[in-house]
Amino acid sequence: MGWNTWNSFACSMNESVILEAAERIVSLGFKDLGYDYVVLDDCWSAGRNATGYLVPDAQKFPKGIADVADKIHSMGLKIGIYSSAGTMTCARYTGSLGYEEKDAAAWASWGIDYLKYDNCYNQGEEGTPKLSFDRYNAMGKALNATGRPILYSMCNWGVDGPWNFATTIANSWRTSGDLINVWDRPDVNCPCSELDGIDCKLPGYHCSIMNVVDKAAYYPSKAYSGAWNDLDMLEVGNGGLTDDEAISHFSLWAALKSPLLMTNVMTQIDSATLSILQNTAVLAVSQDPEASSAVRIWRYFVNGGEIQMYSGPLSGGDQVVVLLNSSPMPRDMNATLTDIFWDDGAEGTASQLQSAWEVYDLWAGRMNNGTAEGIIRGGNNASRPIDMAKLGGASKVYSQVPLPATKALMGKKVGTVKARGTVKAHVKPHGVAMLRLREVKTKDEL
Repeated sequence: MGWNTWNSFACSMNESVILEAAERIVSLGFKDLGYDYVVLDDCWSAGRNATGYLVPDAQKFPKGIADVADKIHSMGLKIGIYSSAGTMTCARYTGSLGYEEKDAAAWASWGIDYLKYDNCYNQGEEGTPKLSFDRYNAMGKALNATGRPILYSMCNWGVDGPWNFATTIANSWRTSGDLINVWDRPDVNCPCSELDGIDCKLPGYHCSIMNVVDKAAYYPSKAYSGAWNDLDMLEVGNGGLTDDEAISHFSLWAALKSPLLMTNVMTQIDSATLSILQNTAVLAVSQDPEASSAVRIWRYFVNGGEIQMYSGPLSGGDQVVVLLNSSPMPRDMNATLTDIFWDDGAEGTASQLQSAWEVYDLWAGRMNNGTAEGIIRGGNNASRPIDMAKLGGASKVYSQVPLPATKALMGKKVGTVKARGTVKAHVKPHGVAMLRLREVKTKDEL
């Protein structure tokens, strides 16, 4: 979890942009919720010096990146940097292919905690999983050789099926091309149309939210704690999405256990954006120690779009359920307990079907705009629905098994489903119902 410069600043990023964003991440309470990486994307370097080591752009970073890293660390945050497994980065700055050991050593000496490693100008070293593995493994080995813990985020856009090999060398891997802040729009640069016979597992770029989701739905089992499918950075707060679309985007990324990297302008954040990104009930699903991605159980094409249902286990025996309505019409949707626990046994045999379940709506307790605006105006002095710092920080709270059934962490209880029953919800256009199920332990709870 954290923030990245690219979507809002691209090559206009510099020391001031990064430090201002970091200060807002702290003052607005994002750090206490677990957003702790501040990532410098492309365009930070000025090439190599006479000894072959990368140097930062002196105009953007007059005191160097090590100085910025020290300031980021002093705020209790971590710092990330960017390069490409090619001769140039995607913005045509100096790449790291053939210089893996020198670049990793330089970043470690600066205090870097995270590397986003792209795929541009790769000299044709792709086309088979082995070629891609060898190229990215070289940097993985170099990072490990520094002795500094550096989170390794592969960004090869799903080329050569990284979910089949990246688990052994990286902490995350991109599953598709670059996401844009569009809900669902066909684009020849990001092929995905199963109705027309186009393979949705092909890589691409300029991908809509539904395109990326439909690609990622094929390999949820490849990810586990410490190794995640990366659906790309969040577009929440960047315009282009309705409020319901932004909620759906955030919910799906959380349920599918994609890294959550904000990219909005932190100094201009609005109340609606803050209330989505700080939904602790959804963050509790994202950061759940079970670390299992929700799985798409069913998908039906309807007039103007499609409906889908995702389900996945959470710590303590809880279950997350996402009912997705990607069509332009509101819909009453439902999922039987047989659907929800399909992965736990053949139809009708899962042991969970014998139990009753409390149902919590994870968006029913969304922070209201007045509270969110108060946080934006008041910073550290604002009153918040939950003070994560007093609870020991997000990592401690989210690791409680089970989570306390508080509104801030569990949403709002909206009912109970009896054994072999059905969960129902009214879902807005391009919207989701995101639910958490908790087993009823005694008859009195019914």
